[in-house]
Amino acid sequence: MDILHKYQMEIAGRPLIVEIGQLAKQANGAALVRYGDTVVLVTATASKAPREGIDFFPLTVDYEEKQYAVGKIPGGFIKREGRATELATLSARQLDRPIRPLFPKGFKNDIHVVATVMSVEKDCPADVTATIGASLALGVSDIPFAGPIGAVVVGMVDGGLVINPTLEQSRHSDMHVVVAGTKEAIMMVEGHANQVPEETMLEAIFFAHEEIKKIVAFQEPIIAELGQAKIEVPEVAVNEEMVNALREFALPRLEEAVKNPDKKSREEQMDLANDEIVAHFLEIYPEEEKEIKMTVEKLLKEVVRKMILERGDRVDGRRLNEIRPISCEVGILPRPHGSGLFTRGQTQVLSVTTLGAVSEEQILDGLGNDDRKRYIHHYNFPPYSTGEVKPMRGPGRREIGHGALAERALLAVLPAEEEFPYTIRVVSEVLESNGSSSMGSVCGSTLSLMHAGVPIKAPVSGIAMGLVKGEDSFAILSDIQGIEDALGDMDFKLAGTEKGVTAVQMDIKITGVNQEIVKTALKQAHEGRMFIMGKMMEAIDKPNNDLSPYAPRLIKMQIPPDKIREVIGPGGKTIHKIVDETGCKIDIEDDGSMFIMAVDEEAALRAKFFVESIIAEVEVGKTYMGTVKRIMDFGAFVEIIPGVLGTNGKEGLVHISQLAEERVNKVRDVVDIGDQILVKVTEIDRQGRINLSRKAVLKSTAKPATT
Repeated sequence: MDILHKYQMEIAGRPLIVEIGQLAKQANGAALVRYGDTVVLVTATASKAPREGIDFFPLTVDYEEKQYAVGKIPGGFIKREGRATELATLSARQLDRPIRPLFPKGFKNDIHVVATVMSVEKDCPADVTATIGASLALGVSDIPFAGPIGAVVVGMVDGGLVINPTLEQSRHSDMHVVVAGTKEAIMMVEGHANQVPEETMLEAIFFAHEEIKKIVAFQEPIIAELGQAKIEVPEVAVNEEMVNALREFALPRLEEAVKNPDKKSREEQMDLANDEIVAHFLEIYPEEEKEIKMTVEKLLKEVVRKMILERGDRVDGRRLNEIRPISCEVGILPRPHGSGLFTRGQTQVLSVTTLGAVSEEQILDGLGNDDRKRYIHHYNFPPYSTGEVKPMRGPGRREIGHGALAERALLAVLPAEEEFPYTIRVVSEVLESNGSSSMGSVCGSTLSLMHAGVPIKAPVSGIAMGLVKGEDSFAILSDIQGIEDALGDMDFKLAGTEKGVTAVQMDIKITGVNQEIVKTALKQAHEGRMFIMGKMMEAIDKPNNDLSPYAPRLIKMQIPPDKIREVIGPGGKTIHKIVDETGCKIDIEDDGSMFIMAVDEEAALRAKFFVESIIAEVEVGKTYMGTVKRIMDFGAFVEIIPGVLGTNGKEGLVHISQLAEERVNKVRDVVDIGDQILVKVTEIDRQGRINLSRKAVLKSTAKPATT
């Protein structure tokens, strides 16, 4: 009989309940975590033997969103979940990053962590629940893991920091930052903010860490009670004689080869040095090719880190806080609505803006709180950007993650829909990459949006910070390039305005960073961002006043909600006629808000005229120029508001007694069909019939109100 072990704590006033021992028992470890009514099952499974011949750690993390979790049936023909949504992909990346550094070096068993979201309560975030579940699943398994870890969301409502804000609190929060860590240090930071000062961001991160410590303390006795004996990681035998000889021979050659500001020539020099070293030692140790190559890689890392820590030297000759040369251009593409080219060193991003109708916003089919997205950022990373030859597929996890980060960086400065009722899409094409292309996308997006005439509240710049940590010292690197990212200990991306931070993402490769490191990185990042911002402002310092001539023009109208039916017409007949006649796109909201969009402004005005004619109401006391449509013995029917596109106009009766000041014997003595006459509305009776008078106009000196 299965024994169910159940444990409980509170996070932000809501119960967190952990259940272990009943579900998914064939996995190496499993935990069902309930946070309020949010329920996530997390499993951790390991292959029985290490994978041979690999030089990386084979960890796979999947985050499975189930539509039943929110009481939905999936859309589409087959009615089942398909490929992961963008939110699920981002959540998987978020879960991967804090656990990956905590596996032992040299462990080569395939690991698969799966978080299955089974129930969602909007007030209780599923992503941080999954992180706690992953920590427990790994902790009670036989998989070696240096946890436990905890995770929370930190928000800021009315100036106060809040752990795991509710949905209502989130609507008024100035930040949404996910923080994960061990009890000793921070492992991961991910989120966005509304121009929050760096000091506040630092406070928020370590405010979150205090709660994380409680979550870790909650897990420790559970793991102590239920944890299995861990798989032993075999020690790799090291030929000390060969390593020492390699060190003496290789270090000066590697140091000489790596000192080069140009990525391509540096890689060529390093390849030559590597080939020389490997060839030399294969003659001495012909059976040790794999070990020789691995040792050379370790020595290269040692060389670069020693240069930075001991001498403050970087491979391209920059100071630790120095930014690579920057150039910025706008308007290099003639037909798109906006374009910005941002180049920093050997990283180059072309960002292109397209403006569209409100109806073109992205509809989201996931478990998140938002069901549509008005601002869309897509990030493309073709193989030629790094000089490689690879097949081009759809966007992978990296592209989705980098695109989402750059997208979040601009959210805080976008104009409200009421001010700028467009759907906005920015595509960032990475043309060249040598580190921090995601932050290059932030800068390129800002240039492109301002060139397109989008009235953003403030420009946003971004920078990637690195870390090299020794036993007793550390160095923070501004604007890291690829080799510094690969051989360093941290990739800390920050984007923001002059006022404060708008997006943050921190990945580390060591077992955590302390407050001093984060504080130093934030301060240095601000200085770097302001330098980059200055270069961007030289190209364009504010949004253009006018949209591109190729951008759609938009007219916003407000019509009475009870008139929507008339504008749409039976089966959409009327609105389709307006669209066909003018070529415009027309969107109508339930509250009567109407958006008419066309590249040709004249076409938009024509569509507006049609709508105004359809919804026009006759007003008592107003004078109209009307057309005689029918003649009867008792009077003439006059159309005072013409029908358009086959719709009926509005007409009223001029009684024979109201045709002239004098007595009229026959209607045709005064008017005939097709005549245009001035008439005044004297009455609209209870049945909606309109009574008109020509006599009243003849007596009056008032000019007509409308024509």
